[in-house]
Amino acid sequence: MKLSDLGFGPFFEKQISNLHQVGRSIARISAVDRGAYLIRNETREVPAELAGKFSYQIESPVELPCVGDWVTAQYYNDDTAAIIHGVFPRKTFLRRKTAGENVDFQMIAANIDGSFIVQSCHFDFNPRRMDRHLVMAADGKVDPIVILTKTDLISPDELDLKLAITKSTAITARVVALSNVSGAGFDAFKEMLVPGKTYCLLGSSGVGKTTLINRLIGQDAFDTKAVSGTGEGTHTTTRRQLIVLGQGAMLIDTPGMRELGLLGTGEGFNQGFEDIALLSESCRYANCSHEHESACAVRAAVKDGVLNEDRYASYIKLKKESEYYEMSYLDKRKKEKAFGRFIKSAKKQMKD
Repeated sequence: MKLSDLGFGPFFEKQISNLHQVGRSIARISAVDRGAYLIRNETREVPAELAGKFSYQIESPVELPCVGDWVTAQYYNDDTAAIIHGVFPRKTFLRRKTAGENVDFQMIAANIDGSFIVQSCHFDFNPRRMDRHLVMAADGKVDPIVILTKTDLISPDELDLKLAITKSTAITARVVALSNVSGAGFDAFKEMLVPGKTYCLLGSSGVGKTTLINRLIGQDAFDTKAVSGTGEGTHTTTRRQLIVLGQGAMLIDTPGMRELGLLGTGEGFNQGFEDIALLSESCRYANCSHEHESACAVRAAVKDGVLNEDRYASYIKLKKESEYYEMSYLDKRKKEKAFGRFIKSAKKQMKD
């Protein structure tokens, strides 16, 4: 296997001179679990830890390696373990706001070619959560593909309705409906997997992400659990990990995320709501908030039934959330930098 088979292409080759040093090799982060790492190169996968100097220089969780990252590493103990010294710039990424009250980014995966947004046709179908995943993908410049699972649990008419809702939400994304039980739609899903490309599975617990991987592998290599009687998924995957499939594509499985806060999505937000972004071009005011202004094309579209009211409400809610968290994050970073300057000044005075 070559590094190119693991996704190392021209974008990363241009960065080699800035990062690579004698005695260090290039590898890819294949798993992260509570601060422990696995890295993969052309021949093997080994445990790794961060170099002390590298850890000391990290100012934000965003700078920590995540699954899919390319890193420089130094091997030891007959190449059975390694120390990570640096991370290559990311071509694409998936991130969210950290769960809870802390306002910061949490990296989910990096250098992804496509994100499979997985929703169950049964209990889990939720267009508003799909909105969040679509904005997340657009923010990190990752192509979204929506996968509707468990089609065997609903009628053909119900499936047609859910497909229509999905296509009106994920306007430019590819959509595939399948059943892990009957196998319907599975061939169409497999055809999307391109050798050398990396894909990430996103979705709540119990929607069938791990079952999809097991079916692709052809064996129950990863544990799965049945959903509860209420249809609520149960956590099976406990860490983010990169899996190389037999046909050459790579899949990153992720634990189900109950919280999916948006932070600093920027232009990605408009790309996640392309229909509303297009309508807004006809608003009277360039900075229209689409809430109270006169001659707002977006609100007019809602009134005329052109734009779904629930989708409009989701747009307003996520826009406010993203802007609020971004302001909080920028304020936090400003205070952290000011404190850092104070510490440096204090240390300098002590030396003097």
